[in-house]
Amino acid sequence: MASKARAAFDKNAKDIKRLIELHENVGGTAPGRRRGLEVLNKSAIVLITAFWEAYCEDIAAEGLEHIVEHAESADALPNELKKIIAKKLKDQPHELEVWKIADDGWRAYLSIHLEELKKQRDRKLNTPKSDRINELFKSAVGIEKMTSHWYWPQKMKSERAQETLDDFVSLRGAIAHRGQHDRSVTKKNVTDYFEFVQSLVSKTGGEVNKHVKKVTKKPLWTTKRSR
Repeated sequence: MASKARAAFDKNAKDIKRLIELHENVGGTAPGRRRGLEVLNKSAIVLITAFWEAYCEDIAAEGLEHIVEHAESADALPNELKKIIAKKLKDQPHELEVWKIADDGWRAYLSIHLEELKKQRDRKLNTPKSDRINELFKSAVGIEKMTSHWYWPQKMKSERAQETLDDFVSLRGAIAHRGQHDRSVTKKNVTDYFEFVQSLVSKTGGEVNKHVKKVTKKPLWTTKRSR
């Protein structure tokens, strides 16, 4: 079975497919620009970005919960999560606070403090560009640079994937905040972005799955398909 985050994304993606179908039903599939239908394209760009953002937040949280539940000990935690615990302990005035993470106490401790971090993340990830995605997965599950895994041999390098995502997210920002953009938003923009984000979702989910399996010796899911 797929991750819960992927299942939610796939369900949301049906809305994008419906917008594309509506565009084709009204304007047809022949080449050429369709007047009066750009609003559908703009709506799709905004929704794709929102669904991408939601997926990243969901899969990061799912991976974190998996680590907290299944890591054999605090020693197995990624360094970034150890640093978070260490900082929280350092900030505590009571010198016996460190004993609260003895045995399995670190699980509850990490859950409480990472819930605070999650709230901060939710406020920060309102523009899900590549740098924000890297920050999210580093702080949530300890993956140093998620974007380094976004590549397809013979097709696209990581740097180009980051640029492509950032350009589309910027387009979404122009639509959402100004309602207008320097250029028209076409159906091809929508289909290109949708296909690209679906590929990013698979790459991102697959990397989270490999990472948490390495930490806990138990994957989020066992299907062969990267989710």
